[in-house]
Amino acid sequence: MNKLQWIQNKIMDKPALLRFCNSQRVNGRKIVFTNGCFDIIHHGHIDLLSKAADEGQVLIVAINTDASVRKLKGEERPVNNEQDRALQLAALLCVDAVCFFEEDTPLNLIRFLHPDVLVKGGDYTIDHIVGANEVQENGGKVAIIPFVNGYSTSGLINKIKSL
Repeated sequence: MNKLQWIQNKIMDKPALLRFCNSQRVNGRKIVFTNGCFDIIHHGHIDLLSKAADEGQVLIVAINTDASVRKLKGEERPVNNEQDRALQLAALLCVDAVCFFEEDTPLNLIRFLHPDVLVKGGDYTIDHIVGANEVQENGGKVAIIPFVNGYSTSGLINKIKSL
């Protein structure tokens, strides 16, 4: 298998992702879950994803579909389509699997996968993180990774527009 195929194989639909997670659990590996739009990958994303990966042995990244991003961020977004965003994330060594979700939040996917650790970036408090209750009720952990100051997709877009 060539490297591109290896990367593409990390992009999974829900049934394949569940099988993957279950096979990892059988081997005693802790499943970490995070989500977002990941429209233009930047330093802040890499920081979040690498720290999320440090919380366990398998990092699952769920990304909003294009329709979901438009609903949340406006008609000019996403800049990169969902297939390109998924490929970029799957190419990162710290990411073990990538999947899509169409809803406004990943709650249904979290309930489906039962991750051991739920990671969010930013200034959230646990009571405002979607899926936190479900993860904790199953004996899991919620981790909040602080933003890296000066890095945001909106900031990058504004910078590019001003050139």
